Amino acid sequence: MAKKRPQTKSKQPQLKDGEIPVVGAREPCPCGSGRRYKACHGRSAAHAVTALVQRPFEGLPGEGDWIALRELVPAATVELKLREDLPEGVPSVMLATVLPMAWPALRRDDGSVLIGLQNDTASGDISRDLADTLQRALTAEPGTPVQGRRAPADGPRLQDLLDPQGAFEPVVHSGFEFWVPDAENATPEVAASLERANAAAIATVKLSGVDAAYWCETPDKNHLRWVMPYPEEQLLDALARLHAAGQSGLGEGTRLVGSFRAHGLTVPVWDLPSGVGAEDVEKPAAEFAERLAAALATDTPLTADERRARGGLTNRQVTLS
Repeated sequence: MAKKRPQTKSKQPQLKDGEIPVVGAREPCPCGSGRRYKACHGRSAAHAVTALVQRPFEGLPGEGDWIALRELVPAATVELKLREDLPEGVPSVMLATVLPMAWPALRRDDGSVLIGLQNDTASGDISRDLADTLQRALTAEPGTPVQGRRAPADGPRLQDLLDPQGAFEPVVHSGFEFWVPDAENATPEVAASLERANAAAIATVKLSGVDAAYWCETPDKNHLRWVMPYPEEQLLDALARLHAAGQSGLGEGTRLVGSFRAHGLTVPVWDLPSGVGAEDVEKPAAEFAERLAAALATDTPLTADERRARGGLTNRQVTLS
């Protein structure tokens, strides 16, 4: 068998990453190493693009609501405030759960911008992909959608573009009429599209008394899905303590049934009787938040019953992202 040639470092001047031109994966790397691009600078560039960011919305106001709108809420919008002034001709920027035809973004005829959150992304950093889409939407021609693409590995993230002090206040809608400025006078084709989208949407309400908790209605039973900002292991311990003590419910007939993992945070889920509406769980949710705070502050080892409760909760976790 032929011996492998040892890889030696070239004595030629090394280019900086920002100076590496785009070449084919199998072509020699222009840095002068003698290796193929995909095995040299191309490897680090690909890793930078595809590496998964576990908490892409960390540091943004309303991280839990970002996750809820990305994974759980059918129809909602949020007005976004940028660090810099909006370009001339752009009156507003609105985040939406989903847009027609699953467009990543849309520049409306009046110049306003809509950004879709529930879209596939080309890299492992949703924040960078959304920031790239936002920047391109700000300069798109009015009346045109913005298509998806792979964001530059060194491009800005949402945390770089959005005002860190800006409030993140989702408005949950019963349907997708926000897609068009005048839904009542929409064309038959648009009206039919809206009707189909609305028929698939699950009724959802954001609780007002606690953060990032969303009630939803399904044919058999209702649910409360609550995105919580605490470290997963600490939260599961606290939930197990409450579950073992019979204090994990939100009232008669309700039950903590498990949790989701989504974008670095944990989302406990409760089953609710079909007659229990969002307003019915406002007070129980606030009371549960107080019990949870006390359980989170407890650092004694779990009892046997609490460990069993924790095991049951862990076994009923589903990872969404």
